[in-house]
Amino acid sequence: MLIAHPSNRFFLAHVLISSTTHSRPSTKFLSFSLPSRHSRTLVASMSTTAISVQDDDKFGFKRDEMYKTNLAGTVDPYDRHVFLSFKGPDDWLPRVEESETDLLPKLLSSALKSRKNDITVKTKMTICGGGDETDGDVLIFPEMIKYKGLKDSDVDGFVDDVLVNGKPWASGVQEVLTGSHVFVCAHGSRDKRCGVCGPALMDKLNEEIESRGLKDQIFVSPCSHVGGHKYAGNLIIYSPDSEGKTMGHWYGYVTPSDVPALLDQHIAKGEIIERLWRGQMGAAPEEGAKGDAEKLPNGKEKKKRKKHEESNGQVNKEIVGGCCQGANGVSCCQDGSSDATAEKKLKEPKGTCGLSSWIASLEQRDVLTGVAVIGAVATVAVAYSVYRRSG
Repeated sequence: MLIAHPSNRFFLAHVLISSTTHSRPSTKFLSFSLPSRHSRTLVASMSTTAISVQDDDKFGFKRDEMYKTNLAGTVDPYDRHVFLSFKGPDDWLPRVEESETDLLPKLLSSALKSRKNDITVKTKMTICGGGDETDGDVLIFPEMIKYKGLKDSDVDGFVDDVLVNGKPWASGVQEVLTGSHVFVCAHGSRDKRCGVCGPALMDKLNEEIESRGLKDQIFVSPCSHVGGHKYAGNLIIYSPDSEGKTMGHWYGYVTPSDVPALLDQHIAKGEIIERLWRGQMGAAPEEGAKGDAEKLPNGKEKKKRKKHEESNGQVNKEIVGGCCQGANGVSCCQDGSSDATAEKKLKEPKGTCGLSSWIASLEQRDVLTGVAVIGAVATVAVAYSVYRRSG
């Protein structure tokens, strides 16, 4: 079946090709010419959504390992994500950044490693789907910027300008990215679970996005290995919160049936899908492991969070005999006994402080008076005794 390509420059022919080496048909891109007025090119591409029962049970969404692991906290910490657009999953080697024939991914990966100590922002690099017109494009999150057409000879200058010094690339034009960007791991040559689950998720995402009329707001791309094959389907969503800050949230064990919730809850409302959430950009693993799974910052939730923080602050003020670590290593530990005294004072009813002081001073005067009386009596007794003896 021939389908017009969105760019109107190509026709897309979906052809199901059997393979003798894999139980699931492998995707092949075949190019051939067809005489026409504009000499258009036809691209024959196999459908990637046909999953055999055997593959689904072993590598797909029905495999035994699904939902066996707590996902929260399974994302390594990072603060910036660089995506290099380069070809497609069927062209990627198991370790695409080590290819000796396709040098651009290798050169960029090597440059990031060699300049690691000079790059102050912890940066992660991933390959995403490209094509003739988009190969070499670089997308950067959370900055939400894009540079087009990076070439082998440009890599060192690009890394130095953009990633080390934080400046615009001198040899390229910076573009601003808009909307939400979903990256689905479909790196089948690295792990077949991603190769089976990824394409099915992408098709479902595109189907649901189109049905909602959001094709110009949500963009889906395949990406290379992101870590955690056993959590396939894996995907990452970069989207702005209510304040315009770009958040990067990772999900695992995602199935096609979860796609509507990701679109309608996570992207549309900012609600994290807790049972599928792996972590997020800018958070340490231990923070993700807590599984807080709260809403992305929006009006109502932010107010609730503020109230929660205020209540926590009040609780912390009331803790006695505790210890905390102050700024710059200065301890703000407090003595338990003094805190206990302070707590006792806080519990006294209003106005009792002066009464207590008065009672304390009254008792002190009584004691002194009693001592004086006893001393006077003793003095009189001694004087009387001396008088009797002398008489």
